[in-house]
Amino acid sequence: FDVDSTVIDEEGIDVLADTLGKGPEVTAWTTKAMDGNIKFEDALAARLEIIRPSKTDIANCLEKHPLRLSPGVDRLVEALHKRGTDVYLVSGGFRLMIEPVANVLGVSHDRIYANTITFDENGDYTGFDSNEPTSADQGKPKALTMIKEKYGYKTMVMVGDGATDAQAKPPADAFVGFGGVVARAAVKEKACWFVHDFETMIDIVNKNSK
Repeated sequence: FDVDSTVIDEEGIDVLADTLGKGPEVTAWTTKAMDGNIKFEDALAARLEIIRPSKTDIANCLEKHPLRLSPGVDRLVEALHKRGTDVYLVSGGFRLMIEPVANVLGVSHDRIYANTITFDENGDYTGFDSNEPTSADQGKPKALTMIKEKYGYKTMVMVGDGATDAQAKPPADAFVGFGGVVARAAVKEKACWFVHDFETMIDIVNKNSK
């Protein structure tokens, strides 16, 4: 699963920017990135340079505004876990912000593939780890390839709302486009299946689990 605007009903970096008074500037870059109009790494670097969040900034943001799950995603993940399907969170967002979401969903932290913000000894922003696969364009295909090679999965399905999620097929065998938060025409065109909520997916998983 993608996280921003899929597992959660907002963009984590935009929420962080809003709490730091940089919302409109960062949202414009996010839209460009998700629509596929700019390389992801350029948008990531530009947005982080605008907000330069410290560890304390991120902690305060999550305390004031815990990230909201999209309706039904908790039940979908629970249904997948019940049938023995492994769930991963593969995101261009930030590990520090995604870990609390993973905790709620029961997804272990070693199944998070996301970006790592770097800080100095005082907790001030210094940059981001460019070695993370999701820090660059085509990062999600790289992350899924790493997962597939490491664990030997025969079938992988990517679920997400953005152009970077559509890029993940292949190596994903299928791509489910999610338009419950933002429906993007370019993503709908590339999706094997496009949904506006998780209810039908929950029904299918439950039926196939019996």
